[in-house]
Amino acid sequence: MKGVVFTEFMEMMDSRFGPELTERVLEAAHLPSGGIYTAVGTYDHTELLALVVQLSRETGLPAAELVREFGQYLFGRFVKSYPRFFENVRSSFEFLEQVDDHVHVEVLKLYPGAELPSFSSKREDDRRMVFDYRSRRPLGDLAEGLITGCADHYGERLRIERLPLAAEEGGTAIRFLLTRVD
Repeated sequence: MKGVVFTEFMEMMDSRFGPELTERVLEAAHLPSGGIYTAVGTYDHTELLALVVQLSRETGLPAAELVREFGQYLFGRFVKSYPRFFENVRSSFEFLEQVDDHVHVEVLKLYPGAELPSFSSKREDDRRMVFDYRSRRPLGDLAEGLITGCADHYGERLRIERLPLAAEEGGTAIRFLLTRVD
């Protein structure tokens, strides 16, 4: 997993909970990297999971909730860091439809060798979309948070339902049923 995800998680922890708590989480998680990340480095995703578990212990908040919150935060950071991904895109559905074919192609140019999840989408009508997520990592909550962050960015409200899909061994596959709410 690319280090930019880890550096953004550290930033979120600092801004939401303060640098003292971030330091406690880093020390208590006993990470192989020592908790030292660079945006262009590559790290095992289990370190992110260890950080989330430790943050959950420190705050008393459920790990899944923290990961979804991080996804929302991360989407906002992507908007600021990569504004060209959002040019001429008018809605969350329009953005989500181009993640695999446009955004991920550009991400691979920036971070060669990045192992990205795959997404597929199908609009049922103007208000409903089926959005499938597949990854070898168990980060469905992060995907949900990113979807919520996307809707927030476009000033939309989405009802998000999750259905498990058959996944490759050790992987995650989720069907998100997205409905625009007025």
